[in-house]
Amino acid sequence: MGFRKDFAWGAATSAYQIEGAAGEDGKGMHIWDVYTKEPGKVYEGHTGDVACDHYHRFREDVAIMKEMGLKAYRFSIDWSRVLPEGKGKPNEAGLAFYDHLVDALLEAGIEPYITLYHWELPYALYLKGGWMNEKIVEWFGAYAALVSERFSDRVTHFFTLNEPQCFVGLGFLNGEHAPGLKAPLRDTFQMAHNVLKAHGRAVQMLRLYARKPIEVGFAPTCTMCYPATDDPKDVEAARQQLFSMEDLGNWTWNVAWWSDPVLLGHYPEEGLQKYEAYLPKITDEDMKLISEPIDIYGQNIYNGKAVRMGEDGRPLVVGRYAGFPKTAIQWPVTPQCLYWGPKFLYERYGKPLYITENGMSAHDSVSLDGKVHDPSRIDFLARYLGELKRAAADGVDVRGYFQWSLMDNFEWACGYSERFGLVFVDFNTQERIWKDSAYWYREVIRQNGENLA
Repeated sequence: MGFRKDFAWGAATSAYQIEGAAGEDGKGMHIWDVYTKEPGKVYEGHTGDVACDHYHRFREDVAIMKEMGLKAYRFSIDWSRVLPEGKGKPNEAGLAFYDHLVDALLEAGIEPYITLYHWELPYALYLKGGWMNEKIVEWFGAYAALVSERFSDRVTHFFTLNEPQCFVGLGFLNGEHAPGLKAPLRDTFQMAHNVLKAHGRAVQMLRLYARKPIEVGFAPTCTMCYPATDDPKDVEAARQQLFSMEDLGNWTWNVAWWSDPVLLGHYPEEGLQKYEAYLPKITDEDMKLISEPIDIYGQNIYNGKAVRMGEDGRPLVVGRYAGFPKTAIQWPVTPQCLYWGPKFLYERYGKPLYITENGMSAHDSVSLDGKVHDPSRIDFLARYLGELKRAAADGVDVRGYFQWSLMDNFEWACGYSERFGLVFVDFNTQERIWKDSAYWYREVIRQNGENLA
């Protein structure tokens, strides 16, 4: 037993990270357009103004996906490209770009998966308070209606939000990402509540304006937890730790605060107690909106931490040994997270699961033979996908896997210093070169993972 026959083998990208064309065809500004122009915010002053120039080269990129054998492609729509002011009159040129992209994907036999929000908050809405303004629930809903109306005749799968843990936590709690604020704690909890209400409103509007049956989900992230040993006590410790609350300085970085309201209809009790002094008013009506039923659950999973049960009966995170393996971006290599993470998430939430992002940054370069050899990525993916296959064999309803990323791109505050792609991009010439891992992944797809240990 392994992956289901219709498993969605895919790759993922996001709009600002690849599109470029930052000032073209009527696109409005978003917070990253502004943030990247501020000195010292992004590595060596890099911006996404050109990125991978996907806006002009999408047909070439779709041809690469087809040749790679991708069954699915997850991409995000830039809210400010289709609604330059965030609301009001749509930008037909921006909508046309995504129209052409969707058509090209379908023509290539690739299923499009649309993400509504991968951090491109229109600057015009940011100036009106952005996620702090409760009106954003309706603004986001209207945007979702537009996307559904225009694309649901051909697109079946939609994700509302990508990684609220990051865009609230990194954008407004510690200030590492756009708009670079360190807001009062109370404000960040208000934003998070508005984000979740906006998700619920988007689910409603996606369905209301859908032109055929669709599947709707969202795509949070977090560090997974796995047991230090197979002892049932350690398994239980890892499960408890995964759904526990972080300290206030890093409070957004957890699973349960974001996913329990959506899938279980309530905030976790531990969080309500721990964060009580900073919480906004939470009504039954709010919770009904936030828990608007979804069909699929996406989770971006990159790494995890080992947990054992302490002698006091509480979970204890196990420290990593000296020389623990890391990727180029210094994230730990922990394949177990792609078994235990999906297992715990499926047990708790019971929804069909997609791994909406997983991958690694490596020190990739073009070798003397003109090729890009990335054995570390192949080894990484073989280990991680082997664990995901084990989860599927053990009954986790995992429907698809999206490799992050299709190609090297603008990696937010790291600029172009980190390469996550299966395809190497020369940012001076825009040449695309398949890495060894791309050929390897093509074979995994062809065999539906049968070649994975």
